[in-house]
Amino acid sequence: MLFTSYNVIMSFSWTPHRFSGGALALDVANSVILRFDPERSVDRFAVPEQLEAFPEAAMTHGAERLDHGLRPLPALRLPGLIELRERIDRHFRAAIGGGRSAETLADMLEAIALALREGKPGDLDFETAQSALRLTAQAELERMKICPNCEWLFIDRSRNRSRAWCDMAVCGNRVKARLHYRKKKGDQNS
Repeated sequence: MLFTSYNVIMSFSWTPHRFSGGALALDVANSVILRFDPERSVDRFAVPEQLEAFPEAAMTHGAERLDHGLRPLPALRLPGLIELRERIDRHFRAAIGGGRSAETLADMLEAIALALREGKPGDLDFETAQSALRLTAQAELERMKICPNCEWLFIDRSRNRSRAWCDMAVCGNRVKARLHYRKKKGDQNS
């Protein structure tokens, strides 16, 4: 499912913040901005230039390093990547929420199998599928969280598992600024 883009014209670049998921599969899932706000959600992969720029940015800013690089995806395989992205997102959100079901896992594994059959090492869909497989098999699943500000998926690799936001410099500061504003506004109304 492709999300509609409310403002495709807006300035955008693949910055380190866009790769705060900690794994390629999560960064791909996070390519939908404001996923649960239909009025404002933006699918970065719906914009061909952004989809084409994603692999190079992922190699520069992403947590996973791939020996054979990462290539843009041929347009013919874009629907498969989108389906893989959505199934990854559904499965890991369910797992984080404690509702990990055999159905979401089976759905994700079907999409992974298709990407592995059709792709080859270095292809965006193939490498995303490999990343998702690694996440299902690792203890990092227990460290996976949802950012309370932007609702992106991320892995909390902090020693004491206390990381609250996908990116402290962006989401953490936004939350703190909102709280400060509300407190100041409340003080003025007293």
